[in-house]
Amino acid sequence: MKPLPKTEDSLVLRSDFSDDAAWKAVCAAIQEPNGEGFKAYVECISDPAYSGLTVEQLVALAPKGGDHTFAFLVDRVTLTSAERPVLVVDLYEEPGRTFRVIPAEMWGVENNLSLANMDFAEFAGAVDHDEVFRGFPAV
Repeated sequence: MKPLPKTEDSLVLRSDFSDDAAWKAVCAAIQEPNGEGFKAYVECISDPAYSGLTVEQLVALAPKGGDHTFAFLVDRVTLTSAERPVLVVDLYEEPGRTFRVIPAEMWGVENNLSLANMDFAEFAGAVDHDEVFRGFPAV
């Protein structure tokens, strides 16, 4: 398996190559600024070397203390589900821990995890019954 690319942005890795149009739509939705102008700073990586990439393989490619503390994985579930929930993988605190996030909420996850403003566990603990993060409840 190919090493993870070096980038200052967060990684969105494509592991399923069954639907190019869905991949492009997911990347566009992820990078779309929200109503207040916040956006996810990500690099969408579509490299066949990552075809079939599992969480375990991703953790092995990104050793603790490396460039990335988390990564996003676009897998078959992402490409075939109506909400396009992207898998978020912890590569630092609890390597291999996951939850899913809808593209419209990725900016919050990416921004806060990148800045260490919030912990992975805070987002993972705020998922809905189906393990998908759709944002924090309005207060």
